[in-house]
Amino acid sequence: MDAYSLRYSSSQRTGLLGGFQRLRSQRQMCDVVLEAGGVSFPCHRALLASSSAYFWALFGESTAERSAGCISLPALTPEGLDAVLDFLYSGWLSVSQPVLPAVLEAARYLQVAPAVSICERFITDGLNTQNCCGYANLAEHHALAGALEAANQTIAMEMRALLQDSRDDLLQLNIQSLMAALDADEIPGVKELELVKLALDWLKGNGPLPLLKSNLLLSHLRFGLVAPCDLTHLSHAHAAMATPLIRSQLTRALEYHRLGSAQPIRQSRQSTLRASPNRVLLVGGGPDADWPERQMLAFDPQSRRFSPLTSSLPLRLRNHCVCSVGGFLFLIGGEEVTEGDDGGKTAAAVAASNQVWRYDPRFDRWERAESMSEKRVQFSCCVVGDVIYAIGGRQTPPDARTTVSLGSVEFYDAATGAWRRGAAMPHPLHGHASVVLDNSIYVSGGLVGSNHGNNQHDHGETSREFWNLNGRVWEKRASMSIGRFGHRLASASDHIYALLGMYEPFCDIEKYDSQADHWTRLRPLLIGSFNYGVVPAGPGNLLVFGGRRWSDGQEVIVKSVLEYDTKRDRWKEICRLPRPLTGTECTLLPLPD
Repeated sequence: MDAYSLRYSSSQRTGLLGGFQRLRSQRQMCDVVLEAGGVSFPCHRALLASSSAYFWALFGESTAERSAGCISLPALTPEGLDAVLDFLYSGWLSVSQPVLPAVLEAARYLQVAPAVSICERFITDGLNTQNCCGYANLAEHHALAGALEAANQTIAMEMRALLQDSRDDLLQLNIQSLMAALDADEIPGVKELELVKLALDWLKGNGPLPLLKSNLLLSHLRFGLVAPCDLTHLSHAHAAMATPLIRSQLTRALEYHRLGSAQPIRQSRQSTLRASPNRVLLVGGGPDADWPERQMLAFDPQSRRFSPLTSSLPLRLRNHCVCSVGGFLFLIGGEEVTEGDDGGKTAAAVAASNQVWRYDPRFDRWERAESMSEKRVQFSCCVVGDVIYAIGGRQTPPDARTTVSLGSVEFYDAATGAWRRGAAMPHPLHGHASVVLDNSIYVSGGLVGSNHGNNQHDHGETSREFWNLNGRVWEKRASMSIGRFGHRLASASDHIYALLGMYEPFCDIEKYDSQADHWTRLRPLLIGSFNYGVVPAGPGNLLVFGGRRWSDGQEVIVKSVLEYDTKRDRWKEICRLPRPLTGTECTLLPLPD
């Protein structure tokens, strides 16, 4: 068999189209004329049939148009037909926002799929606040699934600007896009009441709708995020709000508002904030370790930006604990710092607290919760399921000058709003750390105190011990390699990480494998610090905020935000705090933008 060579020439394909384009522009060998809006377009039947499923069928053997010299296309505009014909002859589609509807209509009508795809990409790539509503309607009309989804997402993310500047565009939205926007988990900067009003105004302008459709639209609203007084008013705002289904949703929302302490454990989609779940909340602390501030900062790990919350802490606290349950923030115990008088001079007065406060980001509101049974400072708290545990700590008993370590444990029952006694620690402890892994509590380090309550907090023995609460029994696990006090524990990638505590000379960190019951030394920090905030963020990462360190014999408050990659055992500084910060406590909490 003789050898042969098969080669492809792209210039031949390009030249073929170029030749047809020259013949068309010179009106030579054209055997059919297309007409739209009074404008004639001489064309070549063979090229049309080979490029369009519509023309292939139109010029078939059994159609009347097979030999017709002129074919009228009244459904198309001259601009749209001209653009699609240029595409068939050259491979280039000229499209802009003003002519996009006409071009897309022609491409759809003539069944030129590549041109339709180009129009869809044009929509997706060019979405912004000004055109997203119009593009959503266009994509919905032509069943462009990808462009429609992208437009609906843009509408949700730009809802705040649209409500302010383009409300009429929202009121002309197709119902599918409006429902998709109202179903979004993130709608930055918009109160739920504004979305309810938008939906009702849309119904007034586009109704009356069948009961099924109006119910479906309103069911995408989250009535649990609307204040009770507004809910009562809304029940009479529109006939669609009086249907049995919507009235039952309003009733459930009012019942949710009456739950009180049980709200965190009775969350549903109706009461879940439309917000990113990744926000880190930095609670308290400040540039002065002895005079903490009442501020709260939100940190977005993606943009690495800080923003202050409008609400401030109800108390000025240090050595407190924070945690989040059901989208609520709990502020627990610590030392309340107030202005006192020291021989005519203003000084800080410090008193241990057992107070518990709950912050609801839905309505930017603090409420007093049931206080712990004991005042606690330098204790630890953690959450198992929906239950908050407060473990150990220290306090100063009445009529005593010495501080006492605590071995007691109590947990918060949200269903009843009360604190109950848990299994006591094997011995009193403060300055320790705790963490939850696989729904099990682990406690490490701290200063061990006596059970008789006569020890001062700086006279104890720094502990290396590591304990696990198994049911109601504390079990001893493998000890850390060094004793730690005022340190942090964090869980990530199915391991527990012990980070630096106060006055540790070697900056060592280590991780614990619960299956092997074994600690492993990791890469140390170059510069040690303590009194910082830490939180798990992202898959296998830990974030460390601020803190204090020693520099040239002086204590310095730092601004650094460090990220520890647990998989690579690597530290790096990712950004800086707006100002020096020590003594802050961190938790993850969904927050409205």
